[in-house]
Amino acid sequence: MTAELRVLALAGLLQAVQYVLMAVAANRELGPRVTMGPRDHDIRAGLSPRTGRLVRALDNHVEALVLFTLAVLVVTLAERSSPLTAACAWTYLAARILYVPAYAFGLAPWRSLVWAAGWTASVIMILAALVPA
Repeated sequence: MTAELRVLALAGLLQAVQYVLMAVAANRELGPRVTMGPRDHDIRAGLSPRTGRLVRALDNHVEALVLFTLAVLVVTLAERSSPLTAACAWTYLAARILYVPAYAFGLAPWRSLVWAAGWTASVIMILAALVPA
């Protein structure tokens, strides 16, 4: 397994951890009757600011994972794995891990800077796969 694929698997586990963090907080605040209900209205309005940020951090991870997954697939299928693409993959994962507390605790501008590091790492991976060998 390439480093990029290993990091992709770990990023999937990170998403699961983020989901649990968000779900536990939301259930504590709203109660299972609301969170397990039909959700005919937006339940996010009843969340505390920190839990709302955990929800948005999870949403952001889902969005960021699309680009990173594409980068890993392009690198892997093109057989262009390299020390650069492996470093970018690990940078992406580190950025996504740091993003959770940065967002949850409202750490500006760090949240945006950490997000930019992960996004840039994904784009560099794609570019590296496109550059002729």
